[in-house]
Amino acid sequence: MQAPRRRRRRNTAETIEDTTDDAAETGPYRRCIVTRERLPKERMIRFVVGPDRAVVPDLTATLPGRGIWLSASGDVIERARAQGGLGRAFARAARGSVLVPPDLPVVLETALVRRISELLGLARRAGQAVAGFDKAREWLRTGRGTLILQASDGSADERARFRSGAREGISVFAPLPAAVLGRVFGRDHVVHVAIAPGRLNGRLGMEAGRLEELRRKAAGGKTGTCEQMRTGPTGR
Repeated sequence: MQAPRRRRRRNTAETIEDTTDDAAETGPYRRCIVTRERLPKERMIRFVVGPDRAVVPDLTATLPGRGIWLSASGDVIERARAQGGLGRAFARAARGSVLVPPDLPVVLETALVRRISELLGLARRAGQAVAGFDKAREWLRTGRGTLILQASDGSADERARFRSGAREGISVFAPLPAAVLGRVFGRDHVVHVAIAPGRLNGRLGMEAGRLEELRRKAAGGKTGTCEQMRTGPTGR
């Protein structure tokens, strides 16, 4: 009489690895598909796979579908692209072939710049943002402004003079050129902007931080046009 056939058991480690990717992640951390490191969502970018199997960045993390999370760090993305592993990482996470934009860093930077401009426009209309050296400096001096955005192409000396004497806990970023900041405020150009505490303050600080990380290159780990002189709470 023939002995019953044994069911082949899958390797435990393999099972854990397979289910880890599919498991719904909750809480403030997500796992990067490239580094496999768990990071705060604020330091990552969510993607979803569209009907055409193209990966779509979801900066607001609101699009339907299973989220795929990638570190916002430019050096992580550049290393993965150089080694030919970015497409594989997305395909593994999506459990199938996907289309990854060849200029993904440019796509992300463009989307973040647009997002920051939109949020800044909302803050201006809500009376939570002022522009100009004197007005922004007054908000900074009195504590009404807890987040500072400065033009990335503004004079380094002028930007430093504006920040001199600022209290601790003030976050400073330089995400946009003066002409782009100016359009938000209906001017030719703007170099200094102060943001009052609140929800928009927190969103702007998060997006400016992600843009800064995205512009960080593998060579030397230096940032592009963003700089954060002081870190602290941004009134989220």
